[in-house]
Amino acid sequence: MSDLPAPDDDAAWAHWRSSWRFPDGVTYLNHGSFGPPPLAVREARRTWMERLDDQPMDFFVRQFEPAWFAARRRLAQLVGTGEANLVFVENATAGMNVVADSFPLSPGDEVLLTDHEYGAVKRIWQRACRRAGTAETKFATLPEQFTSAEQVVAAILGSCTPVTRLLVVSHITSPTAIIMPLPEIYRAARERGIAMCVDGPHAIAQIELAIDALDCDYYTASCHKWLSAPFGSGFLYVHPRRQESVGPVVLSWGRVSPTAPRRWDDEFVWSGTRDPSAFLTVPAAIEILEEVGFEAFRARTHALARYARERIAGLVGLEPLVPDSRQWYGSMAHVPLAPTKSGGLDARELQSALWRDYGIEVPIVEHNGRRAIRVSCHLYNDRRDIDRLVEALGKLLR
Repeated sequence: MSDLPAPDDDAAWAHWRSSWRFPDGVTYLNHGSFGPPPLAVREARRTWMERLDDQPMDFFVRQFEPAWFAARRRLAQLVGTGEANLVFVENATAGMNVVADSFPLSPGDEVLLTDHEYGAVKRIWQRACRRAGTAETKFATLPEQFTSAEQVVAAILGSCTPVTRLLVVSHITSPTAIIMPLPEIYRAARERGIAMCVDGPHAIAQIELAIDALDCDYYTASCHKWLSAPFGSGFLYVHPRRQESVGPVVLSWGRVSPTAPRRWDDEFVWSGTRDPSAFLTVPAAIEILEEVGFEAFRARTHALARYARERIAGLVGLEPLVPDSRQWYGSMAHVPLAPTKSGGLDARELQSALWRDYGIEVPIVEHNGRRAIRVSCHLYNDRRDIDRLVEALGKLLR
């Protein structure tokens, strides 16, 4: 660790900025929504696409399956599980739809989510419950200020009932950027016989991930966020105790003919003629962050997020939702903003003004009726980006 650059030393990290390309005048602080891949990953994907387009018969019949399995093996090693427990999907949303399509629900059952869950995840489970008849989705209200894992667990358990069959919880919440205490939550759920599905698109690379140690039933994630793999690359993990009941939403041959599917994961290999280059490029993205060092990457991006949190909180005079600790937040800083004053900019208008007037790409989120800013930090960012944001915010909020 002594040979690694200090997390807050912008000069020591400046060379990584050239690994990405942005239009002139753009300050990009929204990796958490759409993480652009570095140039080396873009080139690796182009190579796979050219191999497909040059000779599709050779690619699909002879090259595709070995490359798919090799890429999956590399990803499984990174996220801490056996490769047979993992399949590629386009993104976390696609994986969540597979779970919702496969999980057994009966009339009267409940699926419990928290009020910090991603909007699309809520819609997925509301539809699944409607299809099951009188099954329902319920939402646990999390604390206004987070102080301990026990506090979070108590808030969730307080909404569990004897008919709660599944708990759906984010590893890192999308609207509020909070790292949830998953081990504690899962132990409590298991004691009550409740299955757990983790929505984890923000977790991979941003924090250390060891899925087998979590012992959850399902875990779904996107690789295009903090890992910076291509758009269209994600994964679904299914615990062996659940695999027999899981199948793809789109059914095709499963394996390249004439190989017949023998296991649950075989059904996800071949879903028809499509461009699989995003999946096959995931190892290239892993290699880049291995070159950086995953812990060095996390320390650097957290240092920037901490700087953003301190500067914005000082500007607006409001307390963030969680303590200042890597236990609670990683590469994203979430800071509440005051309610919109009469004649002031609402959340959408403020985000638009930051982009239109200053070239700053950052989300202003509305959650539970309150405005907040969520700043994402990656290797191409430095403190000047954050200073530019704070200066622009100061002008627009006045």
